[in-house]
Amino acid sequence: MTLVETPRFTPHAIDHPSEPLKALKFLRTLVRNPLETWPRALFEEPVLRLAMAGRPVLFVMDPALVEDVLVARAAIFPKAPIIQRTIGAAVGTKSIFTAEGADWRWQRRASSPPFRHEKILGFVPAMTAAADAAVARLEGQIAGAGAGTPIDMAEAMMATTFDVIVETMLSGKGGFDIERFGAEITHYFDTIGWVAALAVLRLPRWIPYPGKRRARAGNRFLKAEMARVVAERRAHPSVTPDLLDFMIQASDPETGRAMTDAELADNLLTFVVAGHETTALALTWALWLTANSPSVEQRVLDEISSVAGEAPVDAAAADRLVYTKQVIQEAMRLYPPAPLIPRVASEDTVLGTETVKARTPVYVPVYAIHRHAALWTNPDSFDPDRFSAEASKGRPRGAYLPFGAGPRICIGASFAQIEAVVIFATMLRKLKFASVPGHRPKPNTRLTLRPEGGLPMTVARR
Repeated sequence: MTLVETPRFTPHAIDHPSEPLKALKFLRTLVRNPLETWPRALFEEPVLRLAMAGRPVLFVMDPALVEDVLVARAAIFPKAPIIQRTIGAAVGTKSIFTAEGADWRWQRRASSPPFRHEKILGFVPAMTAAADAAVARLEGQIAGAGAGTPIDMAEAMMATTFDVIVETMLSGKGGFDIERFGAEITHYFDTIGWVAALAVLRLPRWIPYPGKRRARAGNRFLKAEMARVVAERRAHPSVTPDLLDFMIQASDPETGRAMTDAELADNLLTFVVAGHETTALALTWALWLTANSPSVEQRVLDEISSVAGEAPVDAAAADRLVYTKQVIQEAMRLYPPAPLIPRVASEDTVLGTETVKARTPVYVPVYAIHRHAALWTNPDSFDPDRFSAEASKGRPRGAYLPFGAGPRICIGASFAQIEAVVIFATMLRKLKFASVPGHRPKPNTRLTLRPEGGLPMTVARR
């Protein structure tokens, strides 16, 4: 099939302010959607120094300086305190994501083996099964609600990737109420703007705000569920080891130290929340972008047919779906699941031409870097060919950061990329997705970059 080449799809972009917002307007906007507080200069300048609540904050967009912060001098720029205030409160302070120094290093060493590429390929059948189950659910919704009825694709993808996490981490066991689990995560995420505002103002944690009581109750539920699962697994190990078994059996290769139940529970919650949320969002945005780009969609379908034929997308096929992976990469460029990497200077230092005092927040705004005018041609347009081997030559590492960079790069990056390709290919070959006319999804920062109010799409069988 030959398609007439059409202009590249350019999603509606956020209207970022030309100047930094002042005082009350800044705080109101921060609570509603932190992304809307980012001034246009973040998308044009190499660095930008701003004042937040009277405190200097340095934003770094220059790829060389990003590498300096996240890679070369990562020890000097640890995670900022706002991480503990926002994410630590959600997933605990003892996990690989929130720990620092020696506590983090030994957990990283102990947790790495099951996330190696060859181990992850063994989980591809679970990913394919989850995608097939998602197709069946969507077909059921089509049959029940009628063709053309919009379906929230963000919700559908959350359920799909949650299936993968439960299967790979917990061997399909755990007894989770998936709907309640997802709802409690959302309740907490919905309060993040308030948590961030209080942190920026350096106000105490006890101050009330809308949704706080419900969010805390949900968080207690999530942590109790993780503690229950860990205790049950300690008592009854799986016959076939899964990721939780690997974590329980893991020990620091240098010291022999193993994880406590509290550390296991915090890490399990981190992997469950981050592991399904980020991939689900990448898939949601990728399906919507592809639905608005017929030529991209056809190239993906042609590649799947060429590589896998009518067979399931297995591990070998996943590695050969090169263009399909580029589509996922481009979706994560436009809509990075983690739009901001907050760091803090632990000592007086110099960053490029900027003098940075100790305790100064140093922020890497991934969303802005991914759409930076000096780094990308037509930065707001959807173009998977940016990630071809030829086009990627010479691109600075600090220009593309969907999983971070350096020693704190996401431990599940390879897992997430393979999972996204397998699910995307499996679903797209069986279902036709279309955007809802007139609906323009708006990215909203709630720790992750979610489509505000969900992302309705129509679905039909191919």
